[in-house]
Amino acid sequence: MAAYEYSCSLCGPFDVRLAIGTAPPTYGCPVCSAAARRVFSAPALSVVPPGVASLHEREEKSREAPAVVSEVPSGERRPLPRPHPALSRLPRP
Repeated sequence: MAAYEYSCSLCGPFDVRLAIGTAPPTYGCPVCSAAARRVFSAPALSVVPPGVASLHEREEKSREAPAVVSEVPSGERRPLPRPHPALSRLPRP
């Protein structure tokens, strides 16, 4: 389903949810039943969650100006997590 925008000359704009590709050029106004013409507008593609938008922005920045490493990272290693105790009771091949 897609939202299509129509504009009634008497009542103003309104949205109609129809199957994709089935929107007629005119549609009856839900208030006054007059023929309203379809209005073409940009899709709402810019409405994304803030986390996704920041990831896209960071990815785009890395294309143009990737982060440069100026020195070798320190040799500090994190200890490996201990295995779950139940794993020791599993049969071995």
